[in-house]
Amino acid sequence: MQTITLKIEDSINEKFLWLLNHFSKNEIEILDKMTYQTDDDFLKSIKGMEDSIIEDSKSPMKNYITEDKLDW
Repeated sequence: MQTITLKIEDSINEKFLWLLNHFSKNEIEILDKMTYQTDDDFLKSIKGMEDSIIEDSKSPMKNYITEDKLDW
């Protein structure tokens, strides 16, 4: 079974969910109904995250390492 994420315009949301609910549970399962948030909005919603990002952005470049030097 495939999993997808959709952003649905508010004006058709009710009709779209009505349609999905007419499929059997083994054909389509609604996993989560949530309001769409941009990555920026999500990060801002975490207490202290925005201040932390701003503070870290003021650090000197010598404190950072390049991606090729990360030990993944």
